[in-house]
Amino acid sequence: MTQYTREHAVEKLLESYKAYYNIKLSDEPQKPLKAVCEFFEHSEKFVLSKKAELWSADCEEFIYLYEMEHLTKELFEECRDFTKEDGLKRANIGPGHMVTYITPVFVCDTCDAAARKEVKRCRIYKSFQFSLHGWMDLRAAVYEISNNTVFTNAAGRCVGKVLKNVLFQKKRRCF
Repeated sequence: MTQYTREHAVEKLLESYKAYYNIKLSDEPQKPLKAVCEFFEHSEKFVLSKKAELWSADCEEFIYLYEMEHLTKELFEECRDFTKEDGLKRANIGPGHMVTYITPVFVCDTCDAAARKEVKRCRIYKSFQFSLHGWMDLRAAVYEISNNTVFTNAAGRCVGKVLKNVLFQKKRRCF
């Protein structure tokens, strides 16, 4: 497996995200937030004409990519709260909205045991108008470089799989 530096891991993630996400790099290099990646999807079903719409659904995802030397419980909580607040501001909640995923992804050299525990037990879910206007789920993931490991909260398992595929991919041979 490849051992990355924080900067190289962030570059690799941003390179893989750019095919699907609108990426906005952070203006403040001293802060741990490096980029915000936005994804929007609109689906609809209609009969014969677009005016005869049966249903429509909007899905959104906002990935907040953080880079830091050491992740502590306090830093995780601060970034998690900022991510949730800012993600809800970006979300387009209303009729037709189905789901918004807000995802903080942390790339760090080392991580406290307390921070690891806090990430794994993080469960933030919110429904809008009894789910008539959809819901929001917070999915958190951490890539710890010193151990070359990825861990997530329960909702973020799929994000962890993507991180592992991007960061730990083996070169395939064609025959």
